[in-house]
Amino acid sequence: MSAIEKSTSTDHTHLGVLDGWRGVSICCVLAAHMLPLGPSNLRVNEAAGILGMALFFTLSGFLITTLLLRRSQVGDFLIRRACRILPLAVVYMVMILLITRGTLDAWIANLTFTLNYNEQFITTWNSPLWSLCVEVHFYIFVAALVGCLGRRGLWLLPLLALAVTAGRVATGETASIHTLRRVDEVLSGATLALILSDYPAGFAARVLRGVTPWVWLTLLVASASPLCGPVQYARPYFAALLVGSTLVQGSHVLARVLHARTLKYVATISFALYVIHPCVYRGWMDEGSTAVRYLLKRPISFAILFCLAHLSTFYWEARWIALGKWLTTPRTVPTTTTSPNELRSLPCGT
Repeated sequence: MSAIEKSTSTDHTHLGVLDGWRGVSICCVLAAHMLPLGPSNLRVNEAAGILGMALFFTLSGFLITTLLLRRSQVGDFLIRRACRILPLAVVYMVMILLITRGTLDAWIANLTFTLNYNEQFITTWNSPLWSLCVEVHFYIFVAALVGCLGRRGLWLLPLLALAVTAGRVATGETASIHTLRRVDEVLSGATLALILSDYPAGFAARVLRGVTPWVWLTLLVASASPLCGPVQYARPYFAALLVGSTLVQGSHVLARVLHARTLKYVATISFALYVIHPCVYRGWMDEGSTAVRYLLKRPISFAILFCLAHLSTFYWEARWIALGKWLTTPRTVPTTTTSPNELRSLPCGT
């Protein structure tokens, strides 16, 4: 068993830190879209959104790769991912397409998760869904990779991350919605999972322990700003180093802050918050003077959003997640001596 498996199986340090970062990432995205964060010339809102997505993608790559390192059954992986992502995403897509009277091409782009390559169908109502396209593309690719090469195929992901970053540098893409120009943020998280699977051996792991997380946080914030030039190309790796350093430095003040119960709750409902949030502050909610919009309507928008996200998480998504686990849980054969007649009388699914 690797060190990361031992750690996660004996305590909740990793889970708490990852939940904390997930909570931070969705807060950054919501703030970027729903609040005025600074003078427009500083592009603070844009930077906050980019920072939140960098953390979100890094966490996704880390968690997915860790899951596949532990359990490489590709079919089970895809079933669980489908049960996690599709129930809410598809319902939201269908609702928005019906309300906006989407064309057939818009339906196809949304429901096939190719929206990020069909930008003409991205509206203010479905704008967050481009990132789900990146996620789904990664799921399909990594499943095919493991299906063909087994776990050892995962070690190609760091090389692919560098290749994608090199492509971004060559084309000048600092923050794209196209999978092949953004997936290095997911792949950097996958690289972190591979590094920690052999922790504490290796130079990279020593770096994670030897450099304070404040350094990586400062560099990540800088790399998220559209005003910081070429440093933006390194954003995926600063995000991974930040998450990794707080994972291995559990006593650091930043790691302790990430265990806050509030962040854990926000992390729990984060997927619903992300998918649903455009519909609670558009239309009438976005009309009126600045004071009316941000002092009166935005608090109402946030209240509605958190209520909807809570209901979706615990009364809709939870059922599908449970179904995914049930479908992928091996059925055990009774170990006691049982007659054929008794076996036939057992309920289905036992």
